[in-house]
Amino acid sequence: MKIFPAIDLIDGCAVRLVRGDYAQKTVYSEHPADVALQFRDAGAEYIHLVDLNGAKDGTSPNFATVRDIVRTSGLKAEIGGGIRSEETILRYLDAGVMRVILGTAAVADPEFLGKMVQKYGEHIAVGVDIKDGFVAVKGWTELSEKTCESFCGELAELGVKTVICTDVSRDGMLGGTNTALYRTLSARFPMDFIASGGVSTLEDISALRDMGLAGAIIGKAYYTGAIDLKQAIEVASK
Repeated sequence: MKIFPAIDLIDGCAVRLVRGDYAQKTVYSEHPADVALQFRDAGAEYIHLVDLNGAKDGTSPNFATVRDIVRTSGLKAEIGGGIRSEETILRYLDAGVMRVILGTAAVADPEFLGKMVQKYGEHIAVGVDIKDGFVAVKGWTELSEKTCESFCGELAELGVKTVICTDVSRDGMLGGTNTALYRTLSARFPMDFIASGGVSTLEDISALRDMGLAGAIIGKAYYTGAIDLKQAIEVASK
């Protein structure tokens, strides 16, 4: 199982939110590329990036910061937040990003998603963010009418290979991840699932690994010292 330490970006800074609430923001670093180097030094090969400004308004204001992180660290990066056009997808791929994550665009425009999957294959992932049982969009500020399982069914039909699934209620809470959700999804659907939200102990990592998940994202638990990234990577690789 792969470990993806995370950097969420607002105004060029590495931040963390609580349950996606922009009003509950903690700034951890004004130099995100340095944080990425810390990840690399701990043995990370991958990194999960989110442009939180872009997630709300559909733009990519932190593009230069993302490009700097990728070039400086050499980590295999996935990026989500505000990616709603092929032009933006190409900008990120040209900047060296491994794959882009479509969220709001995937929910709102399945035809666009299908075309991008056909064209760019495994460079396209989808973010399935669950809030009150429904898929959240626009930086988790709005709920769609799609349930988690109905949406995952659509993604499977479109040939999506990778899904980053976040239980919003667990995000930033350090209260453990929703193993029941991931067990259900991984058993029912053929995609690779990456768990996000509340991954905060080595026991969480072990449980997700043992159920065959493709990856896990570590965010706040790293920044608060609740989990040691090097140890998490070692546990995940067993």
